[in-house]
Amino acid sequence: MSFQRIEDVFTAFEKQKVLIIGDVMIDSYLWGEVNRISPEAPVPVVSVKKREKRLGGAANVAVNIQALGAEPILCAVIGKDHDGLDFLDLLQDQGLSSEGILQSESRVTTIKHRILSGHQHMLRVDSEITSLINSEDREKLLGRISALLPACSVVIFEDYDKGVIDAALIQKVIQLATSQGIPTVVDPKKRNFLNYIGASLFKPNLKELREGLKMDLVRADEAELAAAVQVLREQVKIQEALITLSEKGVYINNGRESFLIPAHVRSIADVSGAGDTVISVAALCKAVYMSSKFTAALANLAGGLVCEYVGVVSIDRDRLLQEAIQNQIFNHEYSQDH
Repeated sequence: MSFQRIEDVFTAFEKQKVLIIGDVMIDSYLWGEVNRISPEAPVPVVSVKKREKRLGGAANVAVNIQALGAEPILCAVIGKDHDGLDFLDLLQDQGLSSEGILQSESRVTTIKHRILSGHQHMLRVDSEITSLINSEDREKLLGRISALLPACSVVIFEDYDKGVIDAALIQKVIQLATSQGIPTVVDPKKRNFLNYIGASLFKPNLKELREGLKMDLVRADEAELAAAVQVLREQVKIQEALITLSEKGVYINNGRESFLIPAHVRSIADVSGAGDTVISVAALCKAVYMSSKFTAALANLAGGLVCEYVGVVSIDRDRLLQEAIQNQIFNHEYSQDH
């Protein structure tokens, strides 16, 4: 692919089909006001004004991929329960396919209830099972993945440590994708951190990198990050690492070159879901063969944009394009990897 302007890159995104494998959930919000303390216990009473349910976890990645103009195909396991029906309804409302969704008698659908007063997060209540899916469910899920994979241009592993992704599934999917020339992009968590052998792009945040490699990374400067990526490359054989550094920006290293890209100054309201946005942008960049520096710069910009909103929200494609043009990301950092 050859692009003359950044608008052409965004147009190319619209032609991509993205397979997303991972832990899906419902993000539930109760918005209200606090005007008194409960007489039953020294806790605030939230008077509910609005209720909302949104697609969360790997499903929020699908929403971000869709918002960027591409077609997401979600592969996950949910419960055969009321929340599972709500999840399928949310997918339908969003215009997303459920062909890769498996309902299991042995699971519950993960739901996170957040209680907020104004912008103040008061409480979160989670309902979930975090043990690994059983072998029967894994084989059924692999069957769906195998059938859907050939039509896709990139695979995202969106791991929230809820049990859908395990070492056997990772190994099989990476083998299948690699044999078909399809890149694999990983948003890891602790349990499977070292299991993504041979992945194309690996995107931990700094905390996940520290815990996954058992390294201190006190300064988290370029020298420490380069050393950590070298260890990562030796242990997991990844091709490229994209490390998100919160207010410090992002660091990308592909073994040949590395870049530390600072964060853009923003009014941060909520960091929820920023990682989902970053992995979505990075995956689409891999699908259309963009350079490491462009991938990191655009993903960094996108992750910052969604932090300006309360709650988990998807990226605004037009605003991202506008800011990418303003920041001259294409002009200064454009090249293609083949």
